Amino acid sequence: MDLLAHENSPNFHLAMQTNLTPFDHHFNKFLTRFQNHQTSLLMQELVPNSSSVSNKSTSDDADENQFSSSSSIIFDERKRRRMISNRESARRSRMRKQRHLDELWSQILLLRTENNNLMDKLNLVSESHDRVLQENVKLKEEAMDLREIVTELQICNSYSIFRDLEDIPL
Repeated sequence: MDLLAHENSPNFHLAMQTNLTPFDHHFNKFLTRFQNHQTSLLMQELVPNSSSVSNKSTSDDADENQFSSSSSIIFDERKRRRMISNRESARRSRMRKQRHLDELWSQILLLRTENNNLMDKLNLVSESHDRVLQENVKLKEEAMDLREIVTELQICNSYSIFRDLEDIPL
């Protein structure tokens, strides 16, 4: 509690800065700016119209403007990096899409070639099938003709047996 009372006194910051290194000095300036910014944000949340009432000195305003401008620069830098990252991501996506499209076209050409080869084979097999059917019809006709010849021979042969019987005296 005693430390807090000292922090609010005007001599506290002066006493604290007497034995400071340059790093400590810059760090304290940063903390002061940060505290001023946080206080400003808190006040804006508590009192929405407090922008017209200001108890800050002109150096505090300058510090806050510098802080907000540096945060704006950081925000702009992040935004710029995000835009670059998004563009790169979109470029990679377009490249993947183009590569996929090229692969599909290659596959189409390959499948068309294979389809043509299969159609040629089918036509050859179909022609061969037709020739086999025609040959089968001819062979069936020849088989019928031969059966008729055999049947006629058998009939003739049986008549010849009867003729031989006619020659036998009874």
